[in-house]
Amino acid sequence: MTLAGTLAKIETRTPAHRDRAIDGLRALALLAVPTGHWLLGGFTLDSGGALHNASPLSTFGGFAPVSWVLQMLGIFFLVGGYASVLSYRRRTSTTAAWLRQRVVRLGRPVVGVTAVWAALIPVLYALGVPATTLHTGSTLVIQPLWFVGVYIVVTALTPYCVRAAHTLGAWAAAPLVTTVTVVDFLRYGPYADTMPSWLSMVNILPGWLFAYQLGVSWGEGRIGRRGARVLLIGGTLLFAALLVLFHYPASMVGVPGEARTNSHPPSLLVLALAAAQSGAAILLRDRIGRLLKRPALWAPVVVINLSAMTILCWHQTAMLAAAVPGSLLGTATGLGTLPGLTSAPDSLAWIAVRLAWMPLFAVLLVLIGRYARRFDGPWASGTHTTKARRAAAGLLAAGFAVFALGLA
Repeated sequence: MTLAGTLAKIETRTPAHRDRAIDGLRALALLAVPTGHWLLGGFTLDSGGALHNASPLSTFGGFAPVSWVLQMLGIFFLVGGYASVLSYRRRTSTTAAWLRQRVVRLGRPVVGVTAVWAALIPVLYALGVPATTLHTGSTLVIQPLWFVGVYIVVTALTPYCVRAAHTLGAWAAAPLVTTVTVVDFLRYGPYADTMPSWLSMVNILPGWLFAYQLGVSWGEGRIGRRGARVLLIGGTLLFAALLVLFHYPASMVGVPGEARTNSHPPSLLVLALAAAQSGAAILLRDRIGRLLKRPALWAPVVVINLSAMTILCWHQTAMLAAAVPGSLLGTATGLGTLPGLTSAPDSLAWIAVRLAWMPLFAVLLVLIGRYARRFDGPWASGTHTTKARRAAAGLLAAGFAVFALGLA
């Protein structure tokens, strides 16, 4: 089929009621995940040929604004809340059945990638890949998967978010901001030394539920253009104040060696950025929808959304599929590090070369995705053999989590 034919086929199969702007925003947030990890995540190669995680932000703190653009989880949770409301309204069975269906759809790809990696680790080790490299790779693979767990929890809260939106409108998100503000004051303020180390974990749920609740309120028609402007302006001003007056770390992603991080768990700076992004998204929705009526722009959005979990679960594997062989090649041939791939991210030249590597990462992700997408669909069930396979996949996934988190 020709390109024009493919575009026309996708266009004709798109329902008239499809909200293209929401899909476009989700696709944008999805693409920001691999782009951010590939650009802001690097490696160093030790004398034994093992890979260690590194980041150009450790050297170039001035590049932190790049992370402001690429940290689009606020948009992802916003459109997630909006889409969940639509799905929740259309459910034809109980709330429990609706939630179970969504949890299974999110969980299958996670079990798939972790089970595959659990099976690969002993094979790679036998082929000469250093144990340190395997731990580094495992950390990278499991790093984005925390999102799925958090997303499942906030999805389970959808009925309560809907009730809150009906009662309070956009103000339903206010208690979440207040909670994060109080926790940040306690862990960073004058009493920080007396606070328990686990206190920061309190921010995980309200921090990521914030944008989801905004999305639910938006989907329920409780946030209009006026509210969007308040979110945009208020979020921007709060973001600037936290950076300038309260000296929050400028990077929206974790930087190796830094004592504080904004995203794990989320700080008030994350909520400020999410508020500004959400306001902008709501204001631009109609314009984005009109733009995506063009088949040439709409078709990539459809493909990205259909591959959402594949992109999320396998993009780090795609980068490792280039970096691990590169480290072995450099060690075996005496070439040492490969610029932009296994060399330390401590120069402007590294950034330029890393940009040149990224198309290869994308190609590898597409190739991996051709086989990995089978984990996204329903798994075979019913027979003793299929039940055994599913149980084995679950055990492998659990073993990989133990290995990646350093629990054993």
